[in-house]
Amino acid sequence: MNSEHRRVFYGWRVVAAAALGLFWGVPITVFSFSAFLKPLMQNFHAGRAAVSLAFTLHLVIGALSTPLAGWLIARYGARKVILAGTSMFGAVLLSNRFLSTTLLHFYFFYGVLGLMVHGMGPIPYGHVVSHWFDRRRGLALGLMMIGIGSGAMIMPAFAHGLIARYGWHAAYAILGALVLIIPIPIIVTVLRDKPCELGLLPDGAKTQLGAALPPTNLVGIRRSEALRSQTFWILVGAFSLTSVSVQGCLVHMTAILSDRGVTAETAALGASVMGAAVLIGRVGTGYLLDRFLAPHLAVLLFGGAAAGIGLLLVTSSPTGTFVAAFLVGLGLGAEVDMIAYMVSRYFGLRSFAEIYSLVFGAFALAGAFGPFIMGAGFDRTGSYRAPLVGFLLATLVAAALMKYLGPYRFRVSEKTETIQMLPIQAEDQSHGI
Repeated sequence: MNSEHRRVFYGWRVVAAAALGLFWGVPITVFSFSAFLKPLMQNFHAGRAAVSLAFTLHLVIGALSTPLAGWLIARYGARKVILAGTSMFGAVLLSNRFLSTTLLHFYFFYGVLGLMVHGMGPIPYGHVVSHWFDRRRGLALGLMMIGIGSGAMIMPAFAHGLIARYGWHAAYAILGALVLIIPIPIIVTVLRDKPCELGLLPDGAKTQLGAALPPTNLVGIRRSEALRSQTFWILVGAFSLTSVSVQGCLVHMTAILSDRGVTAETAALGASVMGAAVLIGRVGTGYLLDRFLAPHLAVLLFGGAAAGIGLLLVTSSPTGTFVAAFLVGLGLGAEVDMIAYMVSRYFGLRSFAEIYSLVFGAFALAGAFGPFIMGAGFDRTGSYRAPLVGFLLATLVAAALMKYLGPYRFRVSEKTETIQMLPIQAEDQSHGI
């Protein structure tokens, strides 16, 4: 075997660059918000609900603007959107001292971050990675999501240390400077939208000498056709129902443990168990998606999340709650991988960014309301039982919906080593493989 065959496929560098980019966006604005909560309350002399409203606005604005992100990617390419979004995200963080002088200004500051974070989110990076891989697309997407998973574990503690030493204003500014210094040079030098830009094919497949590279962006259906399909609405419904359920449990897991008499340290451990399960779910699901039909895998994982929610209903022991947290976290970790993978298999890559942004937007919007439903249920009844029953039914319905999805419309390529490209009309490619 010659050195060319032994060389590591360039697509894995793209995956590493994507993971690095994902490490900074959502982990800063979402997972680290709890580290900023009390300093913000003290600075603005406001209660938890008033400060937390900024977090809710961030999530809602981010979810509602996902179609815009998909349109920009389709029009200008993911790499340009990533560079612009990352640059503006870092600049907004740097300027927080001027944008967040009052609580009302802080709402504006955090809402703007909800728009900018799309440049550092799963939509553009998932678009790039899906073009670079076919047979190993699931694994590649899973490895890409290590960025968010590791950021969720590392960034809150890092942000807490910065706040303790320099204050919350400076902490946001330092994080903004790091965003501009670390991921952007890697994106510029490594990230490419499609393998054909470097004369390559997905998965590192070879073409016969003199063969032309295929226009892979034409393989798939248009957004308008996807919106008329039953498959699209099944995906939206199933992922939204699961998202509202697992996100509600995720945010309130520490409180659930505290209500059961465990110490604050043990309650925090429960949140860490859930975070570790999210990371395992993302990588493990990616690996399994390349080997099993995605709807079957979704039924199993959504069923596991339902079992975890059911366990929260019937058990009062910390051990049982930890097991429940792990199962729910596993379901949450699997969702993001499966959304990108299933959109690519059922709708192709022609309008991938636009269709993916719509499904992901519904997923994110539903997740934004999960914690509110959980908290409102507790405030009204003095217990989490009512919202947990609702979430259990929702995840079971989501698992049942997945059974209505048929085989992939755009299957994995059968040939991986050498591909002879034949002239195919664009209109034929738009309907399948």
